[in-house]
Amino acid sequence: MADVHDKKTRSYNMSKIRSKNTKPEMIVRRFLHGKGFRYRLHDKKLPGKPDIVLKKYKTIIDVRGCFWHAHENCLKGDKISTPSEIVSEKRISAVERDKIKMQKWRDLGWRVIVIWADCELQPKRKKSEIREKTLQELLKKLKIANTNN
Repeated sequence: MADVHDKKTRSYNMSKIRSKNTKPEMIVRRFLHGKGFRYRLHDKKLPGKPDIVLKKYKTIIDVRGCFWHAHENCLKGDKISTPSEIVSEKRISAVERDKIKMQKWRDLGWRVIVIWADCELQPKRKKSEIREKTLQELLKKLKIANTNN
């Protein structure tokens, strides 16, 4: 099926999709900073420049968008309303890249925590019980990581 936009419009739309400093990422960063955690952003020394790196805890937090990273069993990740080949290829390549990055990080001895933006953080809502639960679980995982060091 052909794309509903011309090439110029599609290019413009895609250019507006950010990969850094996204709203879900900012939610996690504000939470961590408020709890006293210090971290690095998009560390160039690590493969794939992970979103959030907590060196003290040897932990990487990867905040992923459900649609682009094809989150399974998720309304926004599983079901796409457009059969566009371009979108499908981008999603497939993102999933493959994620697998490679995860393996590299683990091989280097890093713990990896993946947070799914749309399902677990619900960035479009002002208040969300699911978001609070997700952030509290993240806090527990980091405390466990601290006791293991």
